[in-house]
Amino acid sequence: MQLNSYITSNCTIVKNVVYKSERPIFENRDADLPAFLLSVYLHLGVTYPKFYKMDNLSKLGWLAAEVLLGGADVKRYQPEEVGLIFSNANASLDSDKRYNNSIADVPSPALFVYTLPNIMIGEICIRNNFKGEDAFFIFEQFDAAFIANYVNGLLANGVLKACICGWVDVLGDDYKAVLFLVEKEKRNNAIPLTETNLDNIFDNLVIDKL
Repeated sequence: MQLNSYITSNCTIVKNVVYKSERPIFENRDADLPAFLLSVYLHLGVTYPKFYKMDNLSKLGWLAAEVLLGGADVKRYQPEEVGLIFSNANASLDSDKRYNNSIADVPSPALFVYTLPNIMIGEICIRNNFKGEDAFFIFEQFDAAFIANYVNGLLANGVLKACICGWVDVLGDDYKAVLFLVEKEKRNNAIPLTETNLDNIFDNLVIDKL
């Protein structure tokens, strides 16, 4: 397949640091996960009351998408032209465990809502009015080759013009989010959507953008 799509932005959130295009933009080293996620939300200065109702997985993915899309002109696309392809290793297990624990007392509908990982995609789509193809895949580890081939195919075949893709995983205090904005149009500092480039960004390595 001819490669004709580009990573135009990326965001990583890991170890209580937020990176935009491999550069740290915020950190809160001493906070636990819920406090850290709240601190990121407050740092971004957005107003979105529904954020407080989300589980940790949805908050993490939602925040990563907010950072990723900051400064990106995705509104030039029709809602159906922007899709989301996400993956992780633990699905919604973090919320599943919390919901299971609530059953011993009174089952929590608020927790039950988030016992599917693709609810996170729904939260991002509602926020941004995205209506393109979406999917959530479960892998033992980040599969850059699969993501590159899948997303390249969606853009090459005209299914989408832009795609948010990557990895968002939470289990207890262990978490990592790495999202990529992929577009057909090459922009300044954009790099081709390839397995190697995805892996290098995922592993927080230096990327040659020339």
